Amino acid sequence: MGRARLARLHGVATSYAPSPGKSVQTADDTVVAVLAALGVDASTPHAVRTALAAYEDGAGRALLPRTVVARPDRPPDLTGLPEGTVLRVETEGGGTADLGAPDPAALTRLPLGIHVLEAQTPGGRTARAPLIVAPDRVPAPPGRSHGFLVQLYSLLSRRSWGMGDLGDLADLAAWSGRALGTGFVQLNPLHAAVPGPPTDPSPYRPSSRRFPDPVHLRIEHIPEYADLAGAARLRADELAARAHALRSEVLEGGALIDRDAVWALKREALELLWAVPLSPGRRAAYCDFLAEQGQALEDHATWCAIAERHGPDWRGWPDGLRDPRSPGTARLRHRLLGRIDFHCRLAWLTDQQLAAAQRAARDAGMAIGLVHDLAVGVHPSGADTWAQQDAFAAGMSIGAPPDAFNARGQDWGLPPWRPDALAAAGYAPYRELLRGLLRHAGALRIDHVMGLFRLWWVPEGRPPTEGAYVRYDGEAMLSVLALEAQRAGAAVIGEDLGTVEPGVRDALAARGVLGTSVLWFERDYGGGERDAAPRAEAAEAADGPGAARAPEAVPDGSGRGPAGEDVAAREAAPGPGAAARILAPGEWRSGCLATVTTHDLPTTAARLTGADVALRERLGLLAGPPERERSRATYELAEWMGELVRRGLLPEGQGDEEAAVKAVHRFLLRTPARMVGVWLPDAVGDRRPQNLPGTWDEYPNWRLPIAGPDGRPHTLEELAASPRLHALMRELSDGYR
Repeated sequence: MGRARLARLHGVATSYAPSPGKSVQTADDTVVAVLAALGVDASTPHAVRTALAAYEDGAGRALLPRTVVARPDRPPDLTGLPEGTVLRVETEGGGTADLGAPDPAALTRLPLGIHVLEAQTPGGRTARAPLIVAPDRVPAPPGRSHGFLVQLYSLLSRRSWGMGDLGDLADLAAWSGRALGTGFVQLNPLHAAVPGPPTDPSPYRPSSRRFPDPVHLRIEHIPEYADLAGAARLRADELAARAHALRSEVLEGGALIDRDAVWALKREALELLWAVPLSPGRRAAYCDFLAEQGQALEDHATWCAIAERHGPDWRGWPDGLRDPRSPGTARLRHRLLGRIDFHCRLAWLTDQQLAAAQRAARDAGMAIGLVHDLAVGVHPSGADTWAQQDAFAAGMSIGAPPDAFNARGQDWGLPPWRPDALAAAGYAPYRELLRGLLRHAGALRIDHVMGLFRLWWVPEGRPPTEGAYVRYDGEAMLSVLALEAQRAGAAVIGEDLGTVEPGVRDALAARGVLGTSVLWFERDYGGGERDAAPRAEAAEAADGPGAARAPEAVPDGSGRGPAGEDVAAREAAPGPGAAARILAPGEWRSGCLATVTTHDLPTTAARLTGADVALRERLGLLAGPPERERSRATYELAEWMGELVRRGLLPEGQGDEEAAVKAVHRFLLRTPARMVGVWLPDAVGDRRPQNLPGTWDEYPNWRLPIAGPDGRPHTLEELAASPRLHALMRELSDGYR
């Protein structure tokens, strides 16, 4: 009982529900390990009693919470303050406000921002805590709009160096906004990767989420490129020629995108550009950037510089360098000032080109522009975990518990934030992260948005079946998000596919956070309720961060099966036909980004032609016998085609692939969804997914250029001239008139 109470006080769940009506107790040693990662010893009965006493003497008696959160319709709970306590606020702008007796409603009337609340009792006790005053909601997207979803690396033009870059992004935005009337471009995470070789190609396992990766730079767009002369100019021309050959290998020779080869060329070119003196105006702008980014950028650049010398896993560095604040690190930082400046310069250049891409989008008439993507976590050996060690739970990894489709659970290899550390810091790491991502964004997509409320922690060395849910302060996390989004004037989209505990979608919707709705999974799973989650195919059940997660059962007692499909009915049925009813367009939620597919699901052409089942069969990833899986896929496709015909959305008749692609997007236009996203490869009939969850070497995840039905890569220039793309996008443009 004592350990369970201790776990509850620290937000550690002692049970979870893998399916409706079923509860599994968390193993005691797992609870002990998770509490230890939170700095709490629960290893023995005596330790538990000591920890409980310490809690009661510390947090239990604290005058104020670690962080106080207020918003217009929700004053904080200050009922525990002794009578006669007086409050004083130091505002973010440097002013002060003496509030006198505790009046929670008075806190809601303060200016929005991050303040400091001070409480003093008649007996002389004092306490200070960060005070977050946040708006009730994030900004709504301006009107209804449609746009492209794209993995930037896959979008090669005739100017890019072997993978898509920020110049291509600006060009895509300028062209699609002007010629097609699109309102946004949603991207994969552009976070800084852990350097290779080999570099992990997944954008969802970054070294840092705080800074973008300079591999995305368009070298020729850097102003100093024009000033290269002599030997430097000759070398730059040689690098450009090699980049042309690398690009040709991908576009014409069938080669995969090679991020490491691209970076090797760009890094050398950037070394040449770093040697070019900045003009006075650009020097001043660079200095302003350094001052604005402060310690965070210095830490990031220091990690990059040390990684060049000692490798990218800081946990294996010499002892004196594992602490960013150690004397050894300070001495090495002084010796590496040049390399640190180089990496700071790259961060600035990347920030500039991101700003240019967003300007191009807005200048082209896009109401939203760029939609950036926030990955759910960071690599354990990367820059963020080195610089912010106190904020991460050592020895823990996030993932997913066992469910009806994956009895082994999932371990994504990403260390979680400590909720207690976030609260003690006034959520500064989270605030700074959001602020950086929203600098040049019209909207932000948050991968696995449910992680704002709870995450599945897996102790190091144990299988993911032996994990536990750890709760975060969802009110505080959403309030910080609302504050930073309002400051940036940006909308927010939550990827809420998969396991969603009761109340979370309602809480997100109440704060204005849009959800994600994928056409194939919008069905009625009982009781007339909707659920947006992926189909539980074997390949999708072995997903990782960034994937459309194969879901667990939704533990809400609603009668639905596991999110994504009614498993009990489907498994009990002798054949296809037990799928839940397709939701009518009018039954969809309006607060969502509606899409037909995503980056880790089959393309629409693959579903229509059966290429998705054939691919999984070839790789041994089918959930059951091939005949059964093909039968199910055929049935579901026929069911959808029948639905489209009945609704008059397929006047061309069945059997026409391009017409069917148009028809499913016509369906999306009939929903009330605020945003409709078109997966860019769908516009040209690409058969290949960008990511096939459950695979590593078996499939070239995150390394494929956009291609046509025959697998031939399409450049950005060819996409812009594609009759098939224009025909599809006319459907969407006409649908908004």
